[in-house]
Amino acid sequence: MNHDDSVLLHTEGRVRHITLNRPRALNALNHAMVLALARALDEAAGDDTVAAVVLTGAGERGLCAGGDIRAVRDDALAGGRASLDFWRDEYVLNARIARFPKPYVAVMDGIVMGGGVGVSAHGSVRIVTERSRIAMPETGIGFVPDVGGTRLLGAAPGELGTHLALTGEAIGAADALLCGLADHFVPAERLPALLAGLDTCTTAEAVTAAVAEHAEAAPGGLLAAHRDWIDACYPADTVEEIVDRLADHGVPAAKQTAATILAKSPTSLKVTLEAVRRARRLGSLEAVLDQEYRVSTVAFAGPDLVEGVRAQIVDKDRDPRWNPADLAHVTDEDVARHFAPLGEHELGLGPAAGTAG
Repeated sequence: MNHDDSVLLHTEGRVRHITLNRPRALNALNHAMVLALARALDEAAGDDTVAAVVLTGAGERGLCAGGDIRAVRDDALAGGRASLDFWRDEYVLNARIARFPKPYVAVMDGIVMGGGVGVSAHGSVRIVTERSRIAMPETGIGFVPDVGGTRLLGAAPGELGTHLALTGEAIGAADALLCGLADHFVPAERLPALLAGLDTCTTAEAVTAAVAEHAEAAPGGLLAAHRDWIDACYPADTVEEIVDRLADHGVPAAKQTAATILAKSPTSLKVTLEAVRRARRLGSLEAVLDQEYRVSTVAFAGPDLVEGVRAQIVDKDRDPRWNPADLAHVTDEDVARHFAPLGEHELGLGPAAGTAG
């Protein structure tokens, strides 16, 4: 039973509502919340009176801003392993959501980042609004996209996912739909009516119809207009080559993107590029999550995660001192060790503990 009310459960009709309830922290996930979500899904899956699950976030600012990275930094500084246990259970939850046997409706309103993407974008029905701001911003804090994010980004059209992975850029509703991170756009003012309509649903078909009644074409979108230079620059073999192509392309947005990338953790950039490309070759989400757990384990022990969280969240000076400080000093061996098997510490979701070459 969940005693700390960070995850709220209630049932309307045959719909189980799950609400992330840490609004002052933008509903950032901690370990207790992950375990509560897992229990809630297990109960809903086994309850024949539940036809669907709906995930929302408390407050007006967003569904979930990700994991509690300040706590991760504290754990790393203390030499702990609590973060690794948290990620283990979080990644298992991400896989559970993707395989959930009933409609899993994620209302991705407002800020949805990092771990927030993990508890929503693997769902079967993903709703965005004009307030949605979706991102995997890990390279800016010395980390690497996880929670299945490398699979989601690797599956985006062309090189859009590589662009988002390296830059950490936040996108709106139309671009989330274009990249395959969401399914339907519903104006925020219609969410109460949508949720009321879902509460009357008794079948998966009824859920589909309820969403269709309130969905419409998403306005705007920026990425489609940039496909030419994104798809031309990002297939390069290395991050250095990508940056050079962006800087030399001639389009102002491409040149600015080169500068954006160069401000991120050099190690994170190189590992992220490799992770996204390996994720494209791995056969399942479970295999990708296994890979991400290896990467996260090594990144947790490195210097850049602690420093990145310090600069962005703790001191907020926005001036991280990365180590190594530039791309040229991140070796192939530095990258490769992030993908080495963990032996008895493997996550073990996939069919085998090997890596994609």
